[in-house]
Amino acid sequence: MFEDKTLWKERATRRVKDLSSYLRYIFNSHLVLVLVFLIGAGAYYYQNWIKSLSIGFPAEIIMAIVFGVLLTYSPVYNFLLEADQIFLLPLENKLKGYFLRSGVVSLVFQGYVLLLLLAVLMPMYAHISSDGFHSFFTFLVVILVMKAWNLAISWRIHYYVQASVVLSDMFVRYFINLAFTFLLFKHAGIVILLLIVLVMGFYYQAFYVRTKKMGLKWDLLIDHEGKRVSSFYRLANLFTDVPKLKETVKRRKGLDLFIRRIAFSQEKTYLFLFSRAFLRSSDYLGLFIRLTIIGTIALYFLSFGLGQVILAILFLYLTGFQLLPLWNHHQNKLWVDLYPVALKFKTAAFHHLLMVILIIQTIIFTLFIFIKGEISSAVLVLFAGIGFSYLFVYFYSKNRLKAKEERD
Repeated sequence: MFEDKTLWKERATRRVKDLSSYLRYIFNSHLVLVLVFLIGAGAYYYQNWIKSLSIGFPAEIIMAIVFGVLLTYSPVYNFLLEADQIFLLPLENKLKGYFLRSGVVSLVFQGYVLLLLLAVLMPMYAHISSDGFHSFFTFLVVILVMKAWNLAISWRIHYYVQASVVLSDMFVRYFINLAFTFLLFKHAGIVILLLIVLVMGFYYQAFYVRTKKMGLKWDLLIDHEGKRVSSFYRLANLFTDVPKLKETVKRRKGLDLFIRRIAFSQEKTYLFLFSRAFLRSSDYLGLFIRLTIIGTIALYFLSFGLGQVILAILFLYLTGFQLLPLWNHHQNKLWVDLYPVALKFKTAAFHHLLMVILIIQTIIFTLFIFIKGEISSAVLVLFAGIGFSYLFVYFYSKNRLKAKEERD
């Protein structure tokens, strides 16, 4: 006899064990110390920034915008596998308890993130509000109820395949979440809030009536779950080899002009391979773009010369460290081993590409600080970034890769 509770427990336990095994490598890395330092520096500047805020600062709007995004994005962790669309499809009507437990677990994990976010933003709110921290638990309870509503709507959307339905739902729910949280933080009257709650109830009821006779779109559920798991595996792959990780490659014709500049010679074989992997793999290029954008924004709003230098070096380190797996990008491709190319050319190519990437990031950081008008800080960041990049590439990464080769 089929037991959905047993199946869910096995799937959830297996997923927790799998993730825990990789989290051990992540938290044992010295990268965590860098992140702790970065968080500490951010907390220090955040505290000083709060002290400078005036009473009329729109903290409610900022909090509503941020919470609106996190409330609207409400995926349900379903622990489904590719084979389930064949073997579990006939049992869909018996899986209500399975998916309900998945929804509860999703609420717990995402609710914890909302708790942390509220704890971070409440000092800003308390500084400009006479209410202070007294409404913290009231806000938390209401936000968790809203998260449960968003999860329920998000689940109902899985009965549709039309992208237009998904986009329109995201837009409508974000507007509702934004309006409700803003009025909540503004301590609006209970009547107005209840009217929005009534709208939320009708909104869910409308989707429930339309989808109660529809079947789940198993391929979409499995695809979304696979993407979420792959995102974690890509993070874990920065610290240890993850055999389950699937590479995602995208053709980017507009970036081929950089590859065409590489000379067609034996010495440049690996430079071509590494460059193409970096530009076409969403993992490496996306990582570089995200860290560069975040670092640029942080450096632009930070107005302390030494702090800017330290912050720039931290982002250069994070970028360089997380690009080290590029060295093993072709390790499972046997045809690469057939190339009559010496290992020294591979090493030189990898170091050259990594150095170019970090120099480009340094120049971007420098330009934005220069545009801000802080010329002396821009010069310091430029020279410090170049010096750090050289030490990181030709000493740190060289020793780290050498140690890894010896272990393998």
